[in-house]
Amino acid sequence: QVQVMESGGGNVQAGGSLRLSCAANGLVSRPVVMAWYRQPPAKQREFVATWQNYTESVKGRFIITRNDAKNTQYLMMNNLTPEDTGVYYCNVGKTESFEGYWGQGTQVTVSS
Repeated sequence: QVQVMESGGGNVQAGGSLRLSCAANGLVSRPVVMAWYRQPPAKQREFVATWQNYTESVKGRFIITRNDAKNTQYLMMNNLTPEDTGVYYCNVGKTESFEGYWGQGTQVTVSS
């Protein structure tokens, strides 16, 4: 059984930083694609970033690093703004024909 676990969310003031972690256990094949999504309040979930691919609004502020041996990926978020507020989810293994595995999400709240 595949388990995906996010951690590292919290409350921060605008301009601050947070580092999210995503760990995947129980995977049969490696490496797998790991990606970050977020769901802002009252909005739909949206893509944030995957390895070397970032949505426009976070480019230059968010950086992904990873440890493939541990199936762990990190999202370093710098210069946060209130618009970055939301629940951040990690997805593992998503393809065109497979939805992938989702974590429970971690809350990020940025205050002005």
